Amino acid sequence: MKSMKRVLAGLSTVLVMSSALAGCGGGNSDSSSSGAAATTAPASNAAEATEAPEAGSGEKVTINLWSFTDEIPNMTKKYLEIHPEANVEFKTTIVATTDGAYQPALDQALAAGGKDAPDIYATEGAFVLKYTQGDASTFAANYADLGLTDQMVKDAGIAQYSVDIGSSTDGQLKGLGYQATGGAFIYRRSLAKDVFGTDDPAKIKDEVGPGWDKFFSAAEKLKAKGYAAVSGDGDIWHAIENSSDKGWIVDGKLHIDPKREEFLDLSKKLKDNNYYNDTTDWQEAWFADMNGTGEKPVFGFFGPAWLINYTLSEHAKDTKGDWAVTESPTGFFWGGTWLLANKDVVKDEAKKKAVADFIKWVTLDTTETGLQYYWANGTLKDGEQGAKDSVASSVVMDKSKGDLELVGGQNIFDIFVPANANASGKNLTAFDETINKLWRDQVREYTAGNKTRDKALETFKQQVKDQLNIDSE
Repeated sequence: MKSMKRVLAGLSTVLVMSSALAGCGGGNSDSSSSGAAATTAPASNAAEATEAPEAGSGEKVTINLWSFTDEIPNMTKKYLEIHPEANVEFKTTIVATTDGAYQPALDQALAAGGKDAPDIYATEGAFVLKYTQGDASTFAANYADLGLTDQMVKDAGIAQYSVDIGSSTDGQLKGLGYQATGGAFIYRRSLAKDVFGTDDPAKIKDEVGPGWDKFFSAAEKLKAKGYAAVSGDGDIWHAIENSSDKGWIVDGKLHIDPKREEFLDLSKKLKDNNYYNDTTDWQEAWFADMNGTGEKPVFGFFGPAWLINYTLSEHAKDTKGDWAVTESPTGFFWGGTWLLANKDVVKDEAKKKAVADFIKWVTLDTTETGLQYYWANGTLKDGEQGAKDSVASSVVMDKSKGDLELVGGQNIFDIFVPANANASGKNLTAFDETINKLWRDQVREYTAGNKTRDKALETFKQQVKDQLNIDSE
């Protein structure tokens, strides 16, 4: 595949992925985001219409599709190719998440309503709860009202964490994704053999986990050989963040889950013992560590399948084939893109059916002509082998093979199917993007020796109060 993916470095929404009509997955951002992408569209609205090759009888149904990458818009081309009977055209608006442009534009368009309002819109992990459970959830249709039932979700084997995130506070499903972003530990085979005498994922799993005590025991063994366990503290943060029991907000107040608070101590432990290269994720030094050209050789990275397909694949040129995937010391997920429909589409039967048919094809169709099968097998674009990505449906992954050259031919689905099942979606809040950045900044202040642990916590709580008007417990 001719990749159109590129990385934008920034402070909060850092990685953005774009995909031409190819079997590729989404990306993510520094704070629990996914699939945000630098597309060819500017931060202002860019509309483009995609029509079915052969129109059916009657007037075409126009679907206004909003996204922050060209990923889903490009899916519409495949959809229309294999559904020539669909009497539909897609009018696409792409607004990149760069500089926070997407959400305000989407919010304005939803509030304005009318014929130009979004009929289908994409949301990513960093802000999806705002649209499924938060203030903007009132704009979203219930999947049940579109004829997309709980039984369809069950039959497709959709990862539960994705369902939980896509559901309203009263349990109504409003959004589903096509990716699944359960996390694993991705490690260097050659370093594993040198330190542990094997690169077998089943054995390395027991060296690095379960639990952080086992992981830091492995870090000490790696250090003795001159290796870093991870590149930077961000490499353990996402595993910690999304394995916590509770999110940042509980009963309207800031809550620091003990597992998240422990990040202060684990990050300090990484620094004090020189277990890492002290890099910041999504910066050049982090990418260099993927390629094996950093300060010290780095053993591994925590992440979902997209980290392999769209980040390591771009930067691990010299280490290609020297990677493997095993179970993480703790279950977590990182990122994802959810599709929502405007509640107003149910007022028009033709539009309701057209919207439901497309969303079903993307999120629930488990056949070999469904989007997820193309996505899992890298066959979305005819004649080109795209990335083989972890998808939401375990049914699709069970009949697909995720063997990748980057990881020495290993079938990554053997690891990511259970990883998706082990992830929890009950610890997100609508404020994660902002709070995560404040938190990680204060953790770095503490580990750098600029603040005491107590002062870092105090500053963090005050910043949340100042910026979000949320008191601490």
